[in-house]
Amino acid sequence: MTAWQVPLADVQVPEDDIAAVVETYRSGWLSMGPRTQALEAAFAEYTGARHAFGVANGTAALHLICMAAELGPGDEVVVPSMTFVASVNAIAYTGATPVFAEIAGLTEPWLAADAVNAAVTSRTKAIMTVAYGGHPGETAALKALADRRGMLLLEDAAHAAGARSGGRHLGTIGAAGAFSFFSNKNLAVGEGGAVTTDDDDLAERLRLLRSHGMTTLTWDRHRGHASTYDVVALGFNYRIDEPRAALATQRLQRLDEENRRRHRLDARYRERLAGVEGVEPTQAPPTGDGEVPSHHLFTVVLDPEIDRDALRQRLAEQGIQTSLHYPAAHRFSIYADSGAELPLTDAYSARAVTLPLFAHMTDEQLDLVVQAVAEAVPATARA
Repeated sequence: MTAWQVPLADVQVPEDDIAAVVETYRSGWLSMGPRTQALEAAFAEYTGARHAFGVANGTAALHLICMAAELGPGDEVVVPSMTFVASVNAIAYTGATPVFAEIAGLTEPWLAADAVNAAVTSRTKAIMTVAYGGHPGETAALKALADRRGMLLLEDAAHAAGARSGGRHLGTIGAAGAFSFFSNKNLAVGEGGAVTTDDDDLAERLRLLRSHGMTTLTWDRHRGHASTYDVVALGFNYRIDEPRAALATQRLQRLDEENRRRHRLDARYRERLAGVEGVEPTQAPPTGDGEVPSHHLFTVVLDPEIDRDALRQRLAEQGIQTSLHYPAAHRFSIYADSGAELPLTDAYSARAVTLPLFAHMTDEQLDLVVQAVAEAVPATARA
């Protein structure tokens, strides 16, 4: 394993977190139970959602909101290509057709409302928006478009734990939101996620689909609240377990503080990179009243003449880890027949680099990254 001087992301697990997980194991109850209920109550309160459900991972969360929305064959869902492929796959799992739409700009890598509007047909049932990097993007405009055209807005809020737009937490603006607690996320437990909704009918479908379509759960029967169960839907085993629920509840208490640190680091990156030619950060997230980004990623766009692979290799040689978020989904073989023409998405996918960002990153680490980038740019420019 490479010993990075500056890893792309990093997770600290303090003793209080470990103690919460150890206590769960000592309790003898490891499947979905009281700690999951505590997480769901805390996450609902934190996000302002009427309902929150802990789930096995972010992909399960996405699949559940698509299933609960009753997507199926014959339906179309407009989705960005600039996303992790799970956003798109979750639509396809239901038999519905993903329809790719363009991003807002080369430094605005989130779904553009105008592009979505142009992609809508008589078969369009929903829009799947993605809070890229924890940025609200055009969520408000997409919600207005969905309402005006009689469609559902589904939110991939995997990057958005702690992010708000118009005073509302992302993931609660549309019909339902899907969150990820993967190990590189702001609220990290390894694997895990959550679903939020204010719709009681959607909530009931989500509850059933999460656990095999069963009318009661093991924890209900253990407490004597039920003696048997019926199966009323073709559901899945998408439950989160108790240790991860306990860890997520513990870490949720520190999320706002850690996101504020990310905000400060984001600002420092922008200040330090301002004098580096050939490197442009994606648009600064809004921070006005009611606008709170989560700063999950820090991405930059390179000038076309810079060899991105060579630049990343030079940084890696200095112990600095980088990544690409993301290869454009419409270019994957599985979606090659989509026919999508997305020049901005293609350009961003070819020129963007994700630089390290995590809550306990030091100023010295950040300055090391910026210095390495500044030195690598002229050395990797194509003749």
